[in-house]
Amino acid sequence: MKKILFKLTVLSSLIFAFLGCEEDEHLRDTNVTAVNAFYEPADGKSVILQSSASASVYFEWEPAKAEDSGMVLYEVAFDVEGGDFTNPIYKMASDNTGGYNHTTISHKQLNKIGELAGIPSAETGTLIWTVFSSKGINELQANEIRTIEITRLAGFADVPVDVYVTGEGSEGGDDLSQASIMKGTAVGEYEIYTKLTAGEAYYFTDNNSGTPRQFYTEDGLLKEGESSSTVAETGVYRINLDFNVGSAVYTQITDVQLFFSPLNTALFSLDYQGGGVWKANSEPIEFKQEGWGRDERYKFSLTTVNSAGDTVTEWWGTLNSTDSRPNADSPDSYYYMAPATDDIWADKWKFAGEMDMAIVDVTVYFTAEVPYTHKIEKVGDQ
Repeated sequence: MKKILFKLTVLSSLIFAFLGCEEDEHLRDTNVTAVNAFYEPADGKSVILQSSASASVYFEWEPAKAEDSGMVLYEVAFDVEGGDFTNPIYKMASDNTGGYNHTTISHKQLNKIGELAGIPSAETGTLIWTVFSSKGINELQANEIRTIEITRLAGFADVPVDVYVTGEGSEGGDDLSQASIMKGTAVGEYEIYTKLTAGEAYYFTDNNSGTPRQFYTEDGLLKEGESSSTVAETGVYRINLDFNVGSAVYTQITDVQLFFSPLNTALFSLDYQGGGVWKANSEPIEFKQEGWGRDERYKFSLTTVNSAGDTVTEWWGTLNSTDSRPNADSPDSYYYMAPATDDIWADKWKFAGEMDMAIVDVTVYFTAEVPYTHKIEKVGDQ
């Protein structure tokens, strides 16, 4: 019996010793060194953030070493000036999912980090940054901390879901429930084609009921507050607001025309109806006779005045490339519109065959609810 107990004791000791070695080996395999030196950016670097998607700052540091000679993972951490990184405001893996000793951080990312640090929009502040190295656990903070000074974009951290135009100078007047909704064109970016009345106040909101947030524009900037804006000339304007960078761009639309490619000329203008809609009533259409057949191709031209006062012709053609005539079974998407080149033969549509020698109504829709599009309706014969 004593021999059996002795053997069991020895066996248990061997098992525990083996498991202890396994655990020690496993833990030893997770050991890495701390990063000793940083290469880029230089300590105290000052960066004026830009809204361009390609604008970025390159970060690089000396590689750490792993006890098992394997891959080391890295995270770049940011904190407020005076912080100790025990609870950093932002951490992100380096390039290659943390596997490289460098990373590229976009200006827009740095802008968000600046907001987390409490730096107001369009103002300058300082962040501190460092690097953590690990094998996925037991991370070590680098032996160096650097600062980076950023001037934030003039944007908004809390971007509204919807944006409306309202006020006495707007199409819906000062009745908030009649405010005109803007079209979302990208995250934080909105656009509208709408009429504004000279000298009468208008502003933007994030809702058309209750007590919404209010915004206004001034000298090309978008600002939040209970102020308003005016225009010097009554007209139809395309307004582009970018809440990411706090910008506002106004373009006046002075004419919308149907352009007939075979004649290289505009056939007629469309009149503004309100709500981002232009229409021409009872206009004649006649295809051009060519040796190979009758040519029916068309597109649209917009005469615009930009913020500098320059007159610019814009071209609008098909969103979905096509070289066939539409018919009763053609999808709505056949008529969808997109900015086009000034090549009169590119990005064009074709009239349906029944439009030859016809009287037509033409309607263009620059509205928020549907893709920009247009409609051709036959209303009689010549």
